[in-house]
Amino acid sequence: MTSMEIMQTADRVMASTYKRFPIVLVKGEGCTVWDAAGKSYLDFVAGIAVCNLGHAHPKLVQALSAQAGALWHVSNLYYSSPQTELAAWLVNHSFADRVFFCNSGAEANEAAIKLARKYYHDQGQTDRYEIMAMDQSFHGRTMAALSATGQEKIRKGFDPVLAGFHFVPFDDIESLAAKLGPATAAVIIEPVQGEGGVRCPSPGYLEAVRKLCDETQTLLILDEVQTGLGRTGRLFAHQHFGIQPDIMTLAKALGNGLPIGAMLATEKVSAAFGAGAHATTFGGTPIVTAASLEVVRILEDEGWVEAGERTGAYFKERLEALKKRQPCIQEVRGLGLLLGLKLDHKGESVVNKCLERGFLINCIQDTILRFVPPLIVTEKEIDRLVSCLDEVLDELAGE
Repeated sequence: MTSMEIMQTADRVMASTYKRFPIVLVKGEGCTVWDAAGKSYLDFVAGIAVCNLGHAHPKLVQALSAQAGALWHVSNLYYSSPQTELAAWLVNHSFADRVFFCNSGAEANEAAIKLARKYYHDQGQTDRYEIMAMDQSFHGRTMAALSATGQEKIRKGFDPVLAGFHFVPFDDIESLAAKLGPATAAVIIEPVQGEGGVRCPSPGYLEAVRKLCDETQTLLILDEVQTGLGRTGRLFAHQHFGIQPDIMTLAKALGNGLPIGAMLATEKVSAAFGAGAHATTFGGTPIVTAASLEVVRILEDEGWVEAGERTGAYFKERLEALKKRQPCIQEVRGLGLLLGLKLDHKGESVVNKCLERGFLINCIQDTILRFVPPLIVTEKEIDRLVSCLDEVLDELAGE
């Protein structure tokens, strides 16, 4: 089919849940993707913070191909080597003692919420089931994850959401302290709010959340679906703040494009998930975990987490310099290679004009341009994007 036929057919036969850009992508390599017409684009979306190692990484292709010729799926009724090795790597590189694999970030957050409730239920505290979440948070679109998401536009039309979820402003420890009570099982929070606008916490905030949870014996769930696996310049974003959660969720970059999620927890908390308490057919299949195991090995062995911190600092400096030249930029936000520009106008036109010039970026919360390129992005590629943004903003200012 031609590109036009593909787009017309997709619009006719697929659910209309996405507003897609009018290009058909067919190939990727490193930080570049190509459409069916042969036009190249520098990718600063990376599948929405997924392809941390870029596209078609040769070692990932090799690992996936080798496993594809050996064993794809056997279910979690049996042991498999790739799944076990990946779980051991995650335990050895984190606070956690146990890992539960699933297929997405939303599923990982569902598992975390269920585990928090089950933990207190098993202690006889059956009335302790409430989850405290943050305004402008995003935890996924399944019903429990949606119920924990503090954005009305995402929850709209799906009432009634699940009971027991409450919200306080992000980065406001006094509001959180006032709302926590004997019925609160857990606080769920993103170390940096991604979909909520690339919002970073103030110094001391996450440390105060951890202390408050300790004082009230409330579980702390950190949603690191977008921030985890090197995105912020640390393996996990909470390592910037010197804290540890009781439960953590991962997905996105863990598979570099393959569907995988993970919920990590301490031994004490994870004990509530005995045999039969939770399950999934496709969670942690051999073929996906073989690729994911290669992902984390490459991140560690080739130093891409540390490189992401250095490159992110360079990128942020370039954006700060751009802000000085462009009065429409109100703020530069972010950590590592999770960065955003807050504009004084809607950002859709900027995204579209960058697309025309061969750059993929996206806009969230109407006015915030978000940049989440692969960790392998180079300074030259960053320079090219910043020059494009400068031209586009000049052009729009003159219209």
